[in-house]
Amino acid sequence: MSTARRVVTFEGPFRMHRGGFIESPTLAYETWGELNAARDNAVLIFTGLSPSAHATSCAEDPTPGWWEDMIGSGLPIDTDRFFVICVNSLGSCFGSTGPASVNPDTGEVYRLSFPVLTLEDVAESAWLVVKHLGIDCLHTVVGCSMGGMTGLALCVRHPDSTRAFISISSATRAMPFSIAVRSLQREMIRSDPKWKKGNYKAGKPPITGQRLARKLGMITYRSAEEWVQRFGRERSTTHARLEDQFAVEFAVESYLENHANKFTGAFDPNCYLYLSHASDLFDLAEYGGSLRAGFKRLNLERAQVIGVRTDILFPIEQQRELADGFASVCADTRFDELDCIRGHDSFLVEMDAFRPVICEFFDACPP
Repeated sequence: MSTARRVVTFEGPFRMHRGGFIESPTLAYETWGELNAARDNAVLIFTGLSPSAHATSCAEDPTPGWWEDMIGSGLPIDTDRFFVICVNSLGSCFGSTGPASVNPDTGEVYRLSFPVLTLEDVAESAWLVVKHLGIDCLHTVVGCSMGGMTGLALCVRHPDSTRAFISISSATRAMPFSIAVRSLQREMIRSDPKWKKGNYKAGKPPITGQRLARKLGMITYRSAEEWVQRFGRERSTTHARLEDQFAVEFAVESYLENHANKFTGAFDPNCYLYLSHASDLFDLAEYGGSLRAGFKRLNLERAQVIGVRTDILFPIEQQRELADGFASVCADTRFDELDCIRGHDSFLVEMDAFRPVICEFFDACPP
């Protein structure tokens, strides 16, 4: 039976990885398919920074999900075979407790009083949901982008939590380029006068900072190669150069503007800051002092790493490093380097490239 969004509250303090706690966190999640009698066909999906738990549609919620063409009956993550779970990240703003939530101890919105968030916290909170559903061991964890690092955190902290892992456009840790980009995005939001040190009013977020941060993000999510083919030097049909010579004039500028406007108001700025920072903090080498030691803590039967040639946010070299690390402790490791031109976002938009390799992985590893 497929379900729409569900929420569960875990009573008592939830201890955070870097200190502090939050009281009785709520986690939003969605499931699709049926858990079998052996409870060994569950697939847990970790999202990137901004998606909700609505990865695909169902009868109760027919709106398209962010991975609509990947999850469902007869699709690579086949809901006729698997019980699929997607949890909204702790710290997000789509039903799970985060900086935009009310602190039950004070009756006030957390804002910046929310403790330091790490991907370990996101992983541990998702594991609470898995246990709540009566599952002791997952068939597979699938992590995309930030979700790949979150999945890795779960696997290293709970080595017996899953049999297989698929990492998509992710890494063992953030490197200087991606850290620098996210740092600048956070500065753009924090520099907006409306941010007010996190105390912006409801309905009056730091829109300018959010727009700029999203535009910079989109530049790193796609590739210059795609934009040459897609836009070239085509002019925008809506530019107002007569009124302002510096206004949007090129089609690529309109593209960035449209994406920025869609994002603004849809995602809480403080939640964005926390999750962005959490992405920078994760480092597998913290588990034993080196990447090699971190990988040795894993206990996987199968692993797959999927990367994209044109990804500049999590470049292909990091995918090879991840695959080599898995291979050192898991003989059944597969590495797929895809020749997609849409950069980091390829796993969301180039389904013809991703569906076959993910389908092959699951076909070779039935419940």
